Amino acid sequence: MTAEEFLDLDLPQKSSSTDNQEVADDTAIKEIQPSPTNTIVVSRIDFNFVRPNLLTPRAQEKFDEDMLKGINLFFDNKFSQAKSLFESRAKDDPLYALGLGAMAFIKAITSYNSKDIDAALSHLTETYLFASAQIDAAYAKKPLKDTVSHFITNLVGSNTTHLPTNTRPLNKYELQDQQFMSSGALRAHVIKAECSLLMAIIFLSMETVVGYLKAGLNLRRAYSSYSLVWQEYKRMGQDFNKYMDKDTVSAIQFGIGSVHLLLSSLPPKILKIVSAFGWSADKHLGFALLKVCLEGKRIRSPLASLMLLSYYVILTSYAPQVLTRELIQPAIECLLDAQQSYPNSAFFLFFAGRVSRLARNLPLSTQSFVYAFEVSQGDWAETTLGNLATFEIAFNSAMALDWSSAAVRALELQSKYNSPAFLKFFYGACMEMLGNRTEAILAFAEAPGMIDKRRKSEPEHFIASRVAFFEISGYQDLDFSLPALEILYTWNTFPCMTVASLEKCLELVDETLNLIYEREKLEYDIRTVELVPSSTAPDYYDQRGTLLLMKAGLLNALQRFKEGIIHINWIIDNKDKFKHTKWLVPFAYWESGNICWGTEEYKRARALWESTLTHTGYDFEYRLATRLNLAIQHAVELGVPETPVSKTDKGKTTHGRKRLSIVPSKSSGSVLSS
Repeated sequence: MTAEEFLDLDLPQKSSSTDNQEVADDTAIKEIQPSPTNTIVVSRIDFNFVRPNLLTPRAQEKFDEDMLKGINLFFDNKFSQAKSLFESRAKDDPLYALGLGAMAFIKAITSYNSKDIDAALSHLTETYLFASAQIDAAYAKKPLKDTVSHFITNLVGSNTTHLPTNTRPLNKYELQDQQFMSSGALRAHVIKAECSLLMAIIFLSMETVVGYLKAGLNLRRAYSSYSLVWQEYKRMGQDFNKYMDKDTVSAIQFGIGSVHLLLSSLPPKILKIVSAFGWSADKHLGFALLKVCLEGKRIRSPLASLMLLSYYVILTSYAPQVLTRELIQPAIECLLDAQQSYPNSAFFLFFAGRVSRLARNLPLSTQSFVYAFEVSQGDWAETTLGNLATFEIAFNSAMALDWSSAAVRALELQSKYNSPAFLKFFYGACMEMLGNRTEAILAFAEAPGMIDKRRKSEPEHFIASRVAFFEISGYQDLDFSLPALEILYTWNTFPCMTVASLEKCLELVDETLNLIYEREKLEYDIRTVELVPSSTAPDYYDQRGTLLLMKAGLLNALQRFKEGIIHINWIIDNKDKFKHTKWLVPFAYWESGNICWGTEEYKRARALWESTLTHTGYDFEYRLATRLNLAIQHAVELGVPETPVSKTDKGKTTHGRKRLSIVPSKSSGSVLSS
């Protein structure tokens, strides 16, 4: 199905009670009583009394059938019933505890609330320790000789993935004498790894240096456990089903695939903080493993769908100018495949909204978000997906220039979702666009005080710096800024807006630029008649630069690429004059690369994007680095050649001698000295 055919589809209708009765095992599911609370509490397990898991692979699959029912309930929007089922065995089995941990994880990354983040990390840490205790009870740690063998066999050769690829399958005679790690222990190892993976994603979502460091620690822990189980899996050869249950095999595919896909999307700046793994992420291996996991229709299959959709949608949103044409089709195919199994799932309705936005169909996008909001009401997801959908509706309203609706949504979410500081600033920006200057100033003034000092993410850094800039003039120069359009620009939404909205934004930018021109003319006129005036010389470089950058971005979104060249050149020519907006110059280089890409000067586009990576110490540095990394990777995959960087002349060398004697040049007779 093409993107056009997808956008012509109507949303699925809500299932009737008659339809629900036709679902297999529905009678058993109805017996599960909904959990009375939306809170997921830590189980406080005594790890000293954890027993080893001695079930055989087939018995394990039978035991985990309820877990699969819980997953199906969860993706059918029966969140409380799923939670109750997970809770029924969470103190006895780490996989069910992981089910609750996954729910806490989803709540944390959709709410961005610090309390939800702490709760998710606590629950995942407890599950990690639970699985570790089960491994210890079974004495199922990797022998030292195997660890050394793994290191040596994979050090030799070109194993970029760090997986034990040189581990050969045992032959039938060796299998007779071989004792593999028990199925229960292998299952516990992948649960332990999955806890670390989910914690790493939470830390990455914080967008802080400390968060990136902690993400690196957890990713290394996750990959270590996954690699151990993978080695056992490879040694089992074609007989792996005799020694390992199907859900553990699926978990290896999900985990290793997710780690590779995640790391392949991170720019070098973040990878340097995360710390080098000593190997390169393989995006294609990640895709292959996740798709195999998806086709298996096991416990992790819908999670694999979410991971793939997150990759397609979130990464495309970072650089829609470059990646939409490439990734929109696989995103639609993945979404339609997931909706065949879960047609009314709030999760996939949310992604339908994001995909529709990338295709510039804001009405369909908003309709999907509204439906996702409706199906999540009155249940656990009301405070997670419900608030997330409301936030996306607010952004859609702003992208349609419906500032009143966007302000109402932002105010509604103020105490419920995301960063209160950002929502307050967003509300103030909408009020400014509506002409309510007093309300806007009050909101801007309150925003910095709401910043989470412990976290202070990139958006909060941006808000603090913008408010500080407005306060320099006592908000008197607010006429020369368009804070709402700045939000839309830095969130890279211009390429997803309609042509009519983009044209209207261009008019607003031009009107504001004219106001700056009139103010400068007035101030310079004073200086023609008044000697040594008390007022300082006009300095509106920051305001003009911001407006011209947004104008170039709007023109690029309208595919009028060459019209933005003059504005980008002005920013680059005056790059030393921006005292309060250091982010202007690197973003201008990003736009210059987009201009070259749009005019099919692909080699120069890549060179400009690569040169932008040398800039540091500005707002949204890591977001832009991610955007640049994705664009550069795409250029490399298309075969765009690299532009050699000319080395700077470091001068003459003494070649190790203490001094260079003065000698005449043979070619010109001139005197050369060190």
